[in-house]
Amino acid sequence: MRFWDGVLWLHLLAMAFFVGGQLMLAAVVVPVLRGAHPVALWAAARRFGMGTLIAVFVLVLTGAAMATHYDRWTDSTLQVKLGLVVLVAVLVGAHMRWPASRLLDGGMFAVSLAIVWLGVVVAG
Repeated sequence: MRFWDGVLWLHLLAMAFFVGGQLMLAAVVVPVLRGAHPVALWAAARRFGMGTLIAVFVLVLTGAAMATHYDRWTDSTLQVKLGLVVLVAVLVGAHMRWPASRLLDGGMFAVSLAIVWLGVVVAG
């Protein structure tokens, strides 16, 4: 395996954790724990949040490295993807302020899926 294949693998693994975790929370954890004590739901969200911080760090580090290595910084699709990354960051901040907002949950997930799609386009 080449070095850059490993960097891409780390990037994809972090993306899978971030987006897959959102799907798992939305589809399984929140519906199951909704009737439970709120502490259980907060604990699950906090635990995912810690993993998300690590995943975002890996995504930024590996993404910047690949964009530099493959000379993609001027790619318009990458620019749109980066704009959506900023939007997700804003939505995450808003979600921390208003954690019960389903609109924010749905918005973060939809924008995350768009980021994944653009990542596929950029890589192709």
